[in-house]
Amino acid sequence: MNILVTGSGGLIGSEASFHWLKKKIIVHGIDNNSRKAFFGISGDVSSVIESLLKYPNYTHHDVDIRNREAIIKLVYNIKPDVIIHCAAQPSHDKAASIPFDDFDTNAVGTFNLLEAGRRLRNDDLVFVHMSTNKVYGDGPNFLDMIETEKRYDFKDEKYQDGISENFSIDNCMHSLFGASKVAADIVAQEYGRYFSMNVAVFRGGCLTGPQHAGVELHGFLSYIIKCAINKKPYTVFGYKGKQVRDQIHCADVISAFEYFIDSPHKGEVYNIGGCKENSSSILEIIDTLDDVYGIPLDHEIMNDNRPGDHICYYTNMTKFKTHYPLWKKQWSLNDIISEMINR
Repeated sequence: MNILVTGSGGLIGSEASFHWLKKKIIVHGIDNNSRKAFFGISGDVSSVIESLLKYPNYTHHDVDIRNREAIIKLVYNIKPDVIIHCAAQPSHDKAASIPFDDFDTNAVGTFNLLEAGRRLRNDDLVFVHMSTNKVYGDGPNFLDMIETEKRYDFKDEKYQDGISENFSIDNCMHSLFGASKVAADIVAQEYGRYFSMNVAVFRGGCLTGPQHAGVELHGFLSYIIKCAINKKPYTVFGYKGKQVRDQIHCADVISAFEYFIDSPHKGEVYNIGGCKENSSSILEIIDTLDDVYGIPLDHEIMNDNRPGDHICYYTNMTKFKTHYPLWKKQWSLNDIISEMINR
């Protein structure tokens, strides 16, 4: 098997690359370290790329996915059996200041890769697209909520297991990042359904792991732990710190990819995340860091929330688990936090 991974220096891309490299699979990685350009030195992934290059079955390509001709030529030359597309501009806050870079990377870059894959005319090609829960915009914020001392939660029993793929993506605020990811999400589905390609769209919640280069505008759990350990002040943006997110370890994400690759569908959409059992508010994370690990966090809670930010979001994975009943999440939230602190 021959795998092409975009964003191979990032969290999910590197986890995918290492996973298949260790299985002696040939892996081609695409990453031009645009994360460093977007977020500065704190977003630099060059050390991860250097680690990948130690594997003899890894080939790196410093190519920009926005470069259509280069991508089409590269995919044609490699002729991958699997394309795992993780490259993106990942921050909905940052997108507003770099709108062309954001849309061209997220939407156009995805289109370039899909079309390059289609031109291979390989009916067995599998394309995995890493999307985001931001395609649902701020729609979940209009659901009835229960507010407790430390968190918000959904009131309606319909959402007791979280947000499913049936939740509307229309008539809400997405941020420019969310809009560019919606465009990529929809075009990926279309290549699966219209061209009958083996395409999966994974709408990720908070994806994390020890190699996550979290920054203030992206990578909440990684960044908050980094601030606590380094005694750096942390700013909470709105919602009294009671906003809720679910966390899934990157290894569990790759495990889900592998199940799909082994038994693919055409143009399928799956929500993927830590689900309710791996959900926590910011206040609850702060308490855990202090009470369990003895690491107090210097933090300030601002009144204003980020535009389009979710009050409460955790993932309903019923659909994926129904299609792939043998898949099991291996990492609890406590496991994830402990690994980050003790790495």
